[in-house]
Amino acid sequence: MSYFGQKVLGVRTGVTVKNVGLWIAAVIMVGAVVIIFRYGLRGDRALGTTDQRATYRVLRTANLAAPALRIGLTAEGAGAAIPHLRALLGTRGVLLVDGEGVLAADGVDDAHRALLESALRRTIATGRPEVLPAGSLECASGAGCALQSAVVVPLSIGGKVLGALAAVDAAAGAGLLRLTGEVAEFLCTQLKLAELDRSKERATRAELRFLRAQISPHFLYNALTAIESFVRSDPERARRLLIGFADFTRYCFRSHGQFATMAEELRLVELYLELEQARFGDRFAVTLRVAPEVLAVRVPSLILQPLVENAIRHGLEPKQSGRLDISIEDADSEVLVCLDDDGVGADPRRLRRILAGTTDEEAIGLRNVDERLRKVFGDSYGLVIETGPGAGTRVTFRVPKYHAAILAGVSS
Repeated sequence: MSYFGQKVLGVRTGVTVKNVGLWIAAVIMVGAVVIIFRYGLRGDRALGTTDQRATYRVLRTANLAAPALRIGLTAEGAGAAIPHLRALLGTRGVLLVDGEGVLAADGVDDAHRALLESALRRTIATGRPEVLPAGSLECASGAGCALQSAVVVPLSIGGKVLGALAAVDAAAGAGLLRLTGEVAEFLCTQLKLAELDRSKERATRAELRFLRAQISPHFLYNALTAIESFVRSDPERARRLLIGFADFTRYCFRSHGQFATMAEELRLVELYLELEQARFGDRFAVTLRVAPEVLAVRVPSLILQPLVENAIRHGLEPKQSGRLDISIEDADSEVLVCLDDDGVGADPRRLRRILAGTTDEEAIGLRNVDERLRKVFGDSYGLVIETGPGAGTRVTFRVPKYHAAILAGVSS
C-alpha cells in the first residue's frame, strides 16, 4: 500500500499604514462605545412591543431549559433546568420529583418539601393535579411565610406518570394551575424527545453489534489458516500476523463508542489487508491515498472495512486478481471517500435490492454501512455505487467534518 498526502500552506501579505490604522482604530472604538451606551439604555425595548418582549423572554427561558431536559428525568437534568422552570412559572418556589423522591428544588426549603410530600405522592399515584390553597403549607414562620400554597401537576408520558412538578407561591388558583399544566406539558415534550434520542441511540448500537456479528467466519478461518501456514516457514511473519489478527478482532468487537477517527478506521483497514495479503500474496494491488487533514475527523465506527471487504470478496476474489484504489479527500466542510476496484462488477438491480433490504443475499455489510450513514447524517449522505457486470465497482460517500450527532456522541 502507498500513502499520499499533500498540504498547501498559504502565505498572507499586507501593507500597514500606521497613522491611518490608528485613526481607523479610534473611530471604531468611539463607535463601539456609542453602540454599547445606546443599546445598554434601551435594553430589550429594541425587541418591539410589550407583548413581543414578553414572548421573547418566555421563549428564551424555554430554550435555556430544553437542553437540560433532553438529558431525561434525572437529578442532573432537573438541577440544570429548574431555575428556568421557576422563571417560566414566575413563582417563589418550584419542586421537581420522580417516583423515588426530590430531583431538584429552587426556592423551596426542607420544611416545605416535607409539607408537600403527601400531595406529591397523591399526584404521582393518581395522575391528577392538585391545588393546595393558602394556609395549606403552614410552617414555623406562620402567616409571614411566602410559601403558603402550591399547585402540583403530574408528568406523564404515554399514560405513565413519571413524576410531578410543584409550583409554590403565596396564593395558588386556577390561573397558576393552568400555567403549571402548560409548563408540565413542555417538560413532558422534552422528556419524550429525550426518550426518542435514547431509542435512536439504542437502535444504532444494535445495528453496530449486528454488523460486528456479521464478520465473515470464512475470513476468520482463512486468516488463521494463513497464519498457521507461516508458523514453520516464517515464524516471525506468523507472529506479526497473529498480533494483527488480535488487534483486528479487538477493534471490531470493542464495546465503547459509536464513532471513531478516520485514522482508527484506516488502521483497521490496514490490519484487514495485511491478513488478506497473507492469503493472496501479490495477486491484489491496493493503493491508499489519504489527505492528512481528514485523519482526525470522526466517523461512524466500522464504516470503511466492510466496504473494503466487499470489494475484495465480491469484486476481486472471483477473478483471482485485480486492483483496489482507496482515496479519502478533504472537501472543505466534508470528507470524500472513494473505493474503486476493477473486479467482476455487479448487476445494479441486484445492488438496489440489497440496499433496500428486499433480498436475503449477502453484502449485509454494504447495506448496514449505507443505513448507518443515512441515519446519522441524513439521506443525502448514503452510498453512491457505480457498477455493471464486468465493469468493476466504484463506491463513494461523503461525511461532514462536524455534525450534531457526532458532537453529541463525543460528549456523552
